[in-house]
Amino acid sequence: MSETVAQLRRSAPGWLAGWLRWLPWALGVLALTYPLWFEVPPFSFLFVDALGLALDVAILMFVYVLLALGLNIVVGSAGLLDLGYVAFFALGAYTVGWFASDKFSGANLHVLSTAVAEAPGIHVNVWLVFALAGVVTAIAGVMIGWPTLRLRGDYLAIVTLGFGEIIPDVFRNADALSVPAGLEGSLPFVGFTTVNLTNGVQGIRPLDRPGFGEELESMTGGLLPERFGGLELEPWYYTIVVLVLVSIFAFRRIERSKMGRAWVAVREDEIAASAMGVPLMRTKLWAYGIGAISGGVVGAYYGSFVGSVFPTSFSFAISVLVLCMVIVGGMGNMNGVILGALVLEYLNVRGLEKIGNGINDVIATIGLDQEIDVPKYKVTIFGVLLVVMMLFRPEGMIPSARRKAELHEAEEEGPPEEGDLYDAREEGAT
Repeated sequence: MSETVAQLRRSAPGWLAGWLRWLPWALGVLALTYPLWFEVPPFSFLFVDALGLALDVAILMFVYVLLALGLNIVVGSAGLLDLGYVAFFALGAYTVGWFASDKFSGANLHVLSTAVAEAPGIHVNVWLVFALAGVVTAIAGVMIGWPTLRLRGDYLAIVTLGFGEIIPDVFRNADALSVPAGLEGSLPFVGFTTVNLTNGVQGIRPLDRPGFGEELESMTGGLLPERFGGLELEPWYYTIVVLVLVSIFAFRRIERSKMGRAWVAVREDEIAASAMGVPLMRTKLWAYGIGAISGGVVGAYYGSFVGSVFPTSFSFAISVLVLCMVIVGGMGNMNGVILGALVLEYLNVRGLEKIGNGINDVIATIGLDQEIDVPKYKVTIFGVLLVVMMLFRPEGMIPSARRKAELHEAEEEGPPEEGDLYDAREEGAT
């Protein structure tokens, strides 16, 4: 049972407390069955017409939920401020570009792929590429974290910001990557040659899509499609929801494990944790690597869903947005992080547009011939919301009990009274 639901049960009446234990399960069932009822009246009026929550919007919202859950491991659980998380997102997407496309057209390698058998390039089954993306990003996380996680606080934030800016630039300029000629030609080494690894700003496209093959499609009567399509979004939706649910289960188990408790100890006080025998570097690297896995898997999913991967799709703004989701939702509380990701990404993708349409309808009703482009002021609106949030609820929408106590302890206790202070002079000390 989650911490938030437990708090609700303790404060709820007796007849309601028993029902609240099923709240997470009910929300999970609603998410899984959403494609079945969101277009059925009267739900369609609320979810489609009023809120604009079509399946493509819901898919993007869950993509950022998975990103926020991964960053929460790094920032919320281990207390490592990471401003370059978009690097893992980009690396996962490019993994699909390398192993599930015709990028390397000189090869003709197919491994359990649902792509056309004659298609040139490397085509590994996309489900395997999702797992491969997690492995690649975990290795990259350890490689990046090994020299940088010895730093703390602002210094660590600056270094991770640098990596977040470097990785997209590497992908942008890796269409003319110089490598030793001896790796491709005959030895001994005679110079350098140019290799096109990413197609630069042109990106890699089209990318293979996941599927279950012709046999499973015929056996299940089309329930498990041979290959996901670009118009039928239900398979894509179910896939990302399952990935989110599996991640929630895995991360919650890890948080309650010995490793999770070590993360909390390092976050609270590194010196005390080290004195108690917690290996600091190993603990931090585990957090960085596990968080990177989530970013890599969802990056691979996103690249396959979009059908292309471009370096311009992975800007520093994504790292900032995901970090805001973690902080606004409730750093360290998985339920709060999920809520923060859903709310902020909905506002980012469709919410501000719907709010602007409502404002313009009111203006038209009054009789004024003027429209306000609310999404144009997206950055300003987000900035104001963050300032208001930090002033009135700095612990987040659904905070963890520990963080809430830290932020409100001084307010609840108030200034100490004179009688509460210990006066050494009364004991005769000098």
